[in-house]
Amino acid sequence: MAMMTCVASAFAQKKLVLYYSEVGSTKAVAEEIQKQTGADIEAIEAVEPYSGDFQATIQRGNKERESGQWPAIKAIKKNIKDYDVIFLGYPIWFGTYANPMVTLVKQQDFAGKTIVPFCTFGSGGLNTSSENLKKALPKAKIVQGYGVRTARVTKAAKELDRFLKENGYKPGKVKSLPAYSAQKPVTDAEKALFDAACSSYQFPLGTPQTVGKRETPDGTDYKFSVKSRGMNGEEATSTIYVTVEKGGKPEFTEVVR
Repeated sequence: MAMMTCVASAFAQKKLVLYYSEVGSTKAVAEEIQKQTGADIEAIEAVEPYSGDFQATIQRGNKERESGQWPAIKAIKKNIKDYDVIFLGYPIWFGTYANPMVTLVKQQDFAGKTIVPFCTFGSGGLNTSSENLKKALPKAKIVQGYGVRTARVTKAAKELDRFLKENGYKPGKVKSLPAYSAQKPVTDAEKALFDAACSSYQFPLGTPQTVGKRETPDGTDYKFSVKSRGMNGEEATSTIYVTVEKGGKPEFTEVVR
């Protein structure tokens, strides 16, 4: 009975989806979370909107970061104090949460709140942005978040169903996924699979060295250890996740650097 009461109270917590989206990908994920949880929802808007053009956003974003002059945002209508759990959403810029979210974090008091980060990205950034949120909001509880590549946003609904149930944000149970097997040297076939998943990405992701894998109800997941070059030109190691759905093509889902 005590466990049932605890679970029920978790579902009863008041939830808010608070997000910034430039081109609509993060908005799509935010609306899916709202749909599946029944949370309230509100978008963060920059007073001076970004153009949506990739290069223009990079140039403006770089100037803001270098100067420390973060973009002004419109006042939010929701009162943060009214909520227990806040799903905080953003696209990944420069390896972390987008600049308008920096302004929000500086302006609002999230003390005592449970923050569930969610993000969209080209290759990765959930781990780094979550760590940055922990530093920026030491009085909040930053918990495991959800991230999805912009190229795979159509897969978010199914992935979010599992994520939200696993973490107690919506009713229902899901069977735990198996652990990855131990890392082993990559075979030629696995190297070809990696290349098929990653070759279309606009930047080189490196050379896979070892791989672990697991079978799921939907297909096979791969966890590659990859050697590459960092921004400073020095050798670096990253983890790249690839999935192959039954009857589908290989897709890389995330890079963890």
